Amino acid sequence: MEYVTRTSQPESRTMTIEQAQQQVDQWIKTVGVRYFNELTNMAMLTEEVGELARIIARRYGEQSEKESDKNKDLGDEMADVLWVLICLANQTGINLTEAFQKNLEKKNTRDKDRHQQNIKLKS
Repeated sequence: MEYVTRTSQPESRTMTIEQAQQQVDQWIKTVGVRYFNELTNMAMLTEEVGELARIIARRYGEQSEKESDKNKDLGDEMADVLWVLICLANQTGINLTEAFQKNLEKKNTRDKDRHQQNIKLKS
């Protein structure tokens, strides 16, 4: 499987994770009035991940897709998950750029040989 980007616009716009965190914070403070508390946002994250999982399971899995899900925008569903995750990061003081970089370093160190030597992953 290879990474594929699909854009609906002729030129794609880019945004750093830090910029996304700032934009969510600004939106919450100006349009959203205030953040929901962390427990509410955790419940919302769970709900959004569930919606995404249902659509992927039916669209790409073995179940038939519900008529009501056929027009669901997968990117929009992923953005909903990202939105709530960013809210939680902002509320808990997590810099997602730093956290992601550290996590990638951990994976590179831990998995540098493991996946290459896994016979189940060989083509």
